[in-house]
Amino acid sequence: MLVLGIESSCDETGMALYSSDAGGVLLAHALHSQVSMHADYGGVVPELASRDHIRRVVPLLRKVLADSGRSLAELDAVAYTQGPGLAGALLVGAAFAEALATALGVPTVPVHHLEGHLLSPLLSRRPPSFPFVALLVSGGHSQLMRVSGVGEYELMGETLDDAAGEAFDKTAKLLGLGYPGGPALAALADRGRPGLVKLPRPMLQSGNLDFSFSGLKTAVLTKVRERLTLSDQQRADIARGFQDAIVEVLVSKALRAVKVSGLKQLVVAGGVGANRELRRQLDAQVARTGIAVFYPEFEFCTDNGAMIALAGALRLQAGGACSKPAGAFAVRPRWPLTTS
Repeated sequence: MLVLGIESSCDETGMALYSSDAGGVLLAHALHSQVSMHADYGGVVPELASRDHIRRVVPLLRKVLADSGRSLAELDAVAYTQGPGLAGALLVGAAFAEALATALGVPTVPVHHLEGHLLSPLLSRRPPSFPFVALLVSGGHSQLMRVSGVGEYELMGETLDDAAGEAFDKTAKLLGLGYPGGPALAALADRGRPGLVKLPRPMLQSGNLDFSFSGLKTAVLTKVRERLTLSDQQRADIARGFQDAIVEVLVSKALRAVKVSGLKQLVVAGGVGANRELRRQLDAQVARTGIAVFYPEFEFCTDNGAMIALAGALRLQAGGACSKPAGAFAVRPRWPLTTS
């Protein structure tokens, strides 16, 4: 079965071809990032994002077909991100996918964006098996999920306010860093001195698996306002203190979730899953516990078409093709994963 995956939920246009034959293989994938376009505005401009997706979908489709040596006639299904995300951006991918599938006479598979992230480690050279606990950390979401199988997701804990990635981006702005702020802050933190800037660990001792990061961002604002000017080293020290605080909370809660679940596998997914300090700390902790931790390849941590193609193929195998009147479709900008 050959599945085309289309991702257009925010500021990256992704396209991929995945074959479920021979145990499953990613044949080709391509990605266009809009980072440089949005950098001048300090964040994503939804209308510009939507227009850029329109320009990219056809060239990216041609590229993955050429790279894989396959043709449109060989497609068995088209999967696309139905939500959550920016409404206009989602509509571009959904409309293109539905039109293409109608022309080819193949089914469509609407995919939850976060499901794509949760399943993305299955594309790795060392994939996990079901069931596992997933720490999903991105710009818009920080959640702990028990994943028993495709479509079987139980929420164990989530953020009460800012997600981890959102806190990274907002703190980066406080420190005068550009967009995207998360990677820039992580790079600055590498030059910071550990333990010099003390910041709170929100909800670390809450007794539950929820998160809260808005107060941490406010604590950074207080540190910044304590000085009229900040030297480069002082900014790096604050970045290091901030990153260390978030990483400690994420690691502690994730390991607690694994313990509560009784499972022995932990998956880390989403954009913040690419943070090297988070991976280093988790690897160090699980080495003493017997827990196995799994990450997506770095190229699949951020939004991409490969995870959508994979999720679509797995949904099809589970009988999840879309059943609807011809030409009818909708996007879901807000869509809790547990209701998918």
